[in-house]
Amino acid sequence: MKKKTSSDLSQMCKALGNPIRMKIFEHLKEADKCICGEIVNILPIAQATVSQHLKVLKTAGLIKGAICGPSTCYCINKDALDEFKKMVKEF
Repeated sequence: MKKKTSSDLSQMCKALGNPIRMKIFEHLKEADKCICGEIVNILPIAQATVSQHLKVLKTAGLIKGAICGPSTCYCINKDALDEFKKMVKEF
């Protein structure tokens, strides 16, 4: 894995700076992994909006998604989370 930069830290902070994305991230932390439909069921927003939030978290590197049949199964990228914690501590 390449070394993260201050730009990466900024992108991660921005991704987690949204309350809905924080709820998604917290749910993934508790559930370990789940599909988008499960996340839609716990949030008061449309599936398309959940997908957009998942894309932001994935682009920031905080979560991973794997195709599982007709769905995508999401989980926290533990390596990226560890790196995020390290960068915040150093900051």
